[in-house]
This record gives sequence, structure tokens and C-alpha cells, in this order.
Amino acid sequence: MSRIARPLVTTLSTLALAAAGLTVTAGTAHAQSCSEAYLPLPDPSCQPGDLNPDVTQATIDSTICVSGWTATVRPPSSYTTALKKKQIVEYGYTDTNTSDYEEDHFVPLELGGAPKSELNLWPEPQYGAKTAANKDTVENKLKKAVCAGTVSLADAQNAIITDWTTALSRLGLS
Repeated sequence: MSRIARPLVTTLSTLALAAAGLTVTAGTAHAQSCSEAYLPLPDPSCQPGDLNPDVTQATIDSTICVSGWTATVRPPSSYTTALKKKQIVEYGYTDTNTSDYEEDHFVPLELGGAPKSELNLWPEPQYGAKTAANKDTVENKLKKAVCAGTVSLADAQNAIITDWTTALSRLGLS
């Protein structure tokens, strides 16, 4: 079997990886298919949000409105940390320190988001003008409104998916 020159192998490998949507940096391949352009929202082509089919308007009194219920469906950190590392690369974040991100449920568990769906989990930066902590405040207010019956579950979910930064004002809660 003939030997192929190393530069040719490197070039062919780089071309094959590029065709697969990967980039080569310092000898390693990195997927970069999600964009930071949507921050403080996730890239909708990567994380459009996903719902837990067990949570409906009819089941909120036995699911999200029960204190401690989210702990029963929250995925383990071993799952979310591994996913966070993968998605930090997919987003092409230059800061790859995992502690600078919260692997966040785009549609929160408190509003019936799918617990383990990669369509619903994303590495949300802990820095910037609108952070994971800001989103948590919005989520808590929406959950209280849903459980009080002043906002429907579907309306709260749609408001989060459309733009969590304006969700409260869209629903008349701010």
C-alpha cells in the first residue's frame, strides 16, 4: 500500500471536516453550528425549545404547581455538564470555562419544559446584560401566574420561546 504525504492527508482531512460542518483548530475538530448572534436567547435552529408532554394545563396542579416537582424531573449534573461542554463548542464560544455558563432549560421545567431534550437545553452565559439569573426571575413570575390561573400555561410557554426578555410585559405581568 502506498504512503500518502502528510500534507495531503492533512488537507484532505480538513476538507472532509469542513464538508461535515466542522472546523479544525490546533489539530482538533470542532463543530460550530450554533450562533451567538441571538444572545441572550439561544439560537432557534439549535434550541427552539421543547415541551414535556406530561405537563399540560390539565395537569399543572399535579406537576409544576406542586412544590418540589421540578426536582423529580431535573436531569443529573453528569448529563447536563457533558451536554454543556459539547454545546459550548457548538456555539463557538471563545470562553470555554464551563462555570461561566448555566446549562439552562430554554422552556424552564417550571413551565413544562422537556427535562433532557437537547432542543431545550443550552449553555446560557452567566455574563452580559441579560443573564441566566435574570431569566430565572422571569420564570418564577410566570410560574406563579400560571399556578394562580392568571396566565395559561401555553401563553407562558409561548412568551418564553418568543423572547424571555419581554415575556412579562407581553403578558401584562411587569
